[in-house]
Amino acid sequence: MTDRLVIFDTTLRDGEQSPGASMTREEKVRIARQLEKMRVDVIEAGFAAASNGDFEAVRAVAEAVRESTVCSLARANENDIRRAGEAIRPAVSGRIHTFIATSPIHMEKKLRMTSDQVVEQAVKAIGWAREYTDNVEFSAEDAGRSELDFLCRIFEQVIKAGAKTINVPDTVGYNLPEQFAGLVRSLIERVPNSDQVVWSVHCHNDLGLAVANSLAAVAAGARQVECTINGLGERAGNASMEEVVMAVRTRADLLPVYTQIETTQIVPASKLVSQITGYPVQPNKAIVGANAFAHESGIHQDGVLKHRETYEIMRAEDVGWTTNRLTLGKLSGRNAFRARLQELGIVVTSEEQLNAAFARFKALADKKQEIFDEDLQALMSDGSAPLEQEHYKLVALRVCSETGEIPCAVVTLAAAGDELKAESSGSGPVDAVFKALEKIAVSEAKLLLYSVNAITGGTDAQGEVTVRLSKGERVVNGQGADTDIITASAKAYINALNRLRSGAPRLDPQGGAV
Repeated sequence: MTDRLVIFDTTLRDGEQSPGASMTREEKVRIARQLEKMRVDVIEAGFAAASNGDFEAVRAVAEAVRESTVCSLARANENDIRRAGEAIRPAVSGRIHTFIATSPIHMEKKLRMTSDQVVEQAVKAIGWAREYTDNVEFSAEDAGRSELDFLCRIFEQVIKAGAKTINVPDTVGYNLPEQFAGLVRSLIERVPNSDQVVWSVHCHNDLGLAVANSLAAVAAGARQVECTINGLGERAGNASMEEVVMAVRTRADLLPVYTQIETTQIVPASKLVSQITGYPVQPNKAIVGANAFAHESGIHQDGVLKHRETYEIMRAEDVGWTTNRLTLGKLSGRNAFRARLQELGIVVTSEEQLNAAFARFKALADKKQEIFDEDLQALMSDGSAPLEQEHYKLVALRVCSETGEIPCAVVTLAAAGDELKAESSGSGPVDAVFKALEKIAVSEAKLLLYSVNAITGGTDAQGEVTVRLSKGERVVNGQGADTDIITASAKAYINALNRLRSGAPRLDPQGGAV
């Protein structure tokens, strides 16, 4: 007998807890539309009570998504739950996901509550949530280190109170697959009203076992898996959605479940999340890594040529690895350009935005002989910031780098109607550019990450640069793309500076950990 496995994606909430991965409202909506295109069952759009920005982002996703359930996380207190309820109100299908810690160490050291108080608070939370929706999920934070008897007790009570989904998180990635499967199996067997809910798991990857633990739990009876695109998430990340989905599909002989995921959208989703968050995908990453379907060994190549299944357990085309080339050029019109953006799920909200994007496309077409979808996505992201958030704009850049000489850079920026110019030298051309930018901005931010990736193949490929800056408690990513890697670096640093200036402060995202 085969059951449907509910895929609960938390890229926009738990994935955003990765340092520097905070997303704007518009970026969250773009990713949510792609998740909807993938036919994800539940999209956890954020933690509405964390800040006004998070609230507006959850609401924007709830307004944009029509096919998937839109969910907001909330701690088990009245304020959090009411904020979550208001945020998801526009959704066709909305869910509130409330949680409270249940492990002895969390109850004693973090909550400073007795077990009786925790149960009482959890039941109250379900009641508040049901004022907004009947679709309420309850999570026992740090369930992987909680006492079984107490978990049985609290789950029985929240089910009586009206919870429809019970989530068992391995919050700190501590469990091993056999152990975690045993916990889930015992809970389903021992909780008297366990047949009234969907059992869910949310596994972290601290020991590299998030996917293994999730699949073991599915074999033990769980019918919802909480996961993220590319395994994004705090610390070592979460269970990778693409790995869970393709494992279920490939090993149907051992896992009696199926998903409704449109798997051909997996690679496009992976690339979109990577590009927006600035977290590149390692080449040997399962399913979505550049080398996932590459065969270097002569023995392997010979086997695949004779019969694909000798070395491939799934088809690259099934997960979206296709040569998806954008056949637009310098002579292409705006309507064709607009149509391709729509096919890629990129929403253009005004004629002004379309005109600006089309101008950038034409400029890129003058530099590159072939333009790919990845180029277009990077181009759109490069100019996606609202004009009011662009305090600094790159006007001109001149860099000199010569063997035996110290590299130097001259940068001109536009800021509040003025042109600001600075010159600096550095250990390399990028270092010189960044130092010149700092002379203008005087941000006093610390550079945490500088990452360069080629968007496509070929020597004329655009370089995509990610810059991560920190100042105080804020960490931001900046992205830039250009066929000139020095220019791309300058754009990325400027983008990060603008985010530092314009971004609203957020509460500590770790407060939403599940």
